[in-house]
Amino acid sequence: MLGAIAGDIIGSVYERQPLKTTDFPLFHSRSRFTDDTVMTLAVARAILLRSDYGREMKSLGRIYPRAGYGGNFKKWLYEDEIRPYGSWGNGSAMRVSPVGFAFDTEEDVLREAKQSAEVSHNHPEGIKGAQAVALAILLARKGSSKSEIKERISRDFSYDLNRTVESIRPNYRFDVSCQGSVPEGIIAFLDSVDYEDAVRKAVSLGGDSDTLACIAGGIAQAYYKELPTEIILGAKERLPESLWSIVGEFQKQYPLEK
Repeated sequence: MLGAIAGDIIGSVYERQPLKTTDFPLFHSRSRFTDDTVMTLAVARAILLRSDYGREMKSLGRIYPRAGYGGNFKKWLYEDEIRPYGSWGNGSAMRVSPVGFAFDTEEDVLREAKQSAEVSHNHPEGIKGAQAVALAILLARKGSSKSEIKERISRDFSYDLNRTVESIRPNYRFDVSCQGSVPEGIIAFLDSVDYEDAVRKAVSLGGDSDTLACIAGGIAQAYYKELPTEIILGAKERLPESLWSIVGEFQKQYPLEK
């Protein structure tokens, strides 16, 4: 899960200033956590407390109201009821990584990913994006090869993963849909040689950089098992203690086997 959060923080600077290169500073004076991190930790807290996903999202999201939520989601955040609004946006996919790290069977991961998505993003594409990312994390955790992950996600979710970062980058633009960003985030992981490379490639696509790096970073952590110390420290420095404590508790409860 920390891999997703670090990806969000690293990509945050470039969300509105897109890059088309992998050569950039990992951390910047303006690097910050965004709604991707807040909602990821809300999902983690729901799992830890065996609580309702929507309730934890509203609770934590209201504590950090300026994290960068989309307009429809921010409206949802402050409604009393937990009512989905048919979103196909990538918000369901960027927050789902704790599901892939916490649950150990495909059935459980797909069920929980769906439940974490549909509290707000109940459009089929929103649910599909969350399930694809969570399943990719589970497969990576369990030792599947990249070719096996690629084949499985392509087959089950009909995503075109027969592309490369190099082929996507020239014409890719900012896209907040699941169908226009989840496959690209997964491809950034598939094309990578280590965690840092996955995040750099995701940002270099020049799209919704924090979310692309969040998606790629979560899968990359599950696959490569370790994050560079400088990235762990860089993320920790930019999180308030209240959020970092959720990271610590989740990692204690659900350690990543190496």
